[in-house]
Amino acid sequence: MTSGIANDAGASGSAGITVQTIRVMLVDDHAVVRSGLAAFLLAFDDLDLVGEAGNGREAVRLASQVKPDVVLMDLMMPAMDGAATTRAIREQCPKVQVIALTSFPEDDLVKGALQAGAIGYLLKNVSADELAWAIRAARVGKPTIAPEAQQALIHAATAPRSLGFDLTEREKEVLVLMVEGISNPEIAERLVVSRATVKFHISSILSKLDASSRTEAVAIALQRKLVK
Repeated sequence: MTSGIANDAGASGSAGITVQTIRVMLVDDHAVVRSGLAAFLLAFDDLDLVGEAGNGREAVRLASQVKPDVVLMDLMMPAMDGAATTRAIREQCPKVQVIALTSFPEDDLVKGALQAGAIGYLLKNVSADELAWAIRAARVGKPTIAPEAQQALIHAATAPRSLGFDLTEREKEVLVLMVEGISNPEIAERLVVSRATVKFHISSILSKLDASSRTEAVAIALQRKLVK
């Protein structure tokens, strides 16, 4: 099967990508998946399997030992997911490139992986040649994103955002106290801030919730479950 990833370099790594022996590490909690990927790597002379990990914690430890060039990272793992593992590996080994390799193109997963430092996001139905090309590209700092992941990013960027999505942590604290019916002077005392600061926060809350009054803001907060 193929994901339809567009590229201008074949398995030989043309189009300006210099082919060298690339050290690859596999991270997936399913042994059968790791076995399949290991067999795939054997088909390419320039791809060298240097380590396998079945969970995130093991992957972080192993990465510092085997020093891979590229990590193929599953995202859905227990205890420590792929995004957290990617972030930890990139923090301790900044030169290591990570390609998220998953079955899921959901918005949050794509954003989480890329924000954690992954250079690529591919689905597990990717063809062998496309995956090999993506590994070579990652080695020289070139990203590869599956079309489904690109669509997820576009959807996340263009989807309408709900009221209150941009409330700051302090504004949420003030909103909780507003819901409890506490007055501005009491809020100022609780949060150890000036009354003017409380008034500023409430004004910002009303604006972000598109509310014309304190009472309406409280009603919106309760209706949309913005506070616990």
